[in-house]
Amino acid sequence: MNDFNESDVSLTILKSYFGKLEKLIECDVIIAGSGPSGLVAAWCLAKEGFKILVLEKRLSPGGGIWGGSIGMNQIAVQKDALPILEEAGTSYEKSGKLFSVDAIELASALCLKAIQSGASILNLMSAEDLCVKNGRVTGVVANRTLLGDNLPIDPLTFTAKAVIDATGHETVLINCLKKRGLVRRKNGDAFIEGPMDAFSGEKFVVENVSEIFPGLWTSGMSVCTSMGGPRMGAIFGGMLLSGVKVAELITAQHGK
Repeated sequence: MNDFNESDVSLTILKSYFGKLEKLIECDVIIAGSGPSGLVAAWCLAKEGFKILVLEKRLSPGGGIWGGSIGMNQIAVQKDALPILEEAGTSYEKSGKLFSVDAIELASALCLKAIQSGASILNLMSAEDLCVKNGRVTGVVANRTLLGDNLPIDPLTFTAKAVIDATGHETVLINCLKKRGLVRRKNGDAFIEGPMDAFSGEKFVVENVSEIFPGLWTSGMSVCTSMGGPRMGAIFGGMLLSGVKVAELITAQHGK
């Protein structure tokens, strides 16, 4: 084994991380949240040649996939989403009208596909605000998870042509605009999803992907929360297809 000391370890990490960070300050698309829709969007957009940054506030990317339902790490997926599983190399089994997928395998596969397609993921990095210029979102303000909320530490800003709020139930970025009166629900209600209706929710989360404000797109559970769609529980086909759709729409608007 080659000789090395502790400073070599630290220098290797520092040089590589800050080299990566420097390259990511200006991106094509920034995705806040690395749940299923965010990872699929990152994977699809990176394949099209876009420079993609995914910001994830938690330690592990994958969002709600890992926990399955009440900690049982199997999830349900419908037939329409099987091509995504197959391209990701994820196995599945028929189970009645649906298909069963190992949650750990799916989360790992989506992370790997996103990275191998060229997307970059910064974990432990929380999106806390948006840059808006001339009525259009132009970037994301981010801070270290737990530090920004507890200490007077200023953030970094990452710029992009398009931003996707894939933060799920929290709709972090949409709420940044809502509290300033820049976006609102058509009926004036609070941003919250409706009661459980798995079948309707799975359709809603795909059909209502949209550019909710110039430069800011929704995907995954953020679609339901921002537009009042039903929640759907531990079925993830709609989440995956939502990521594909938002990638298609952004590609159509900003295609290489």
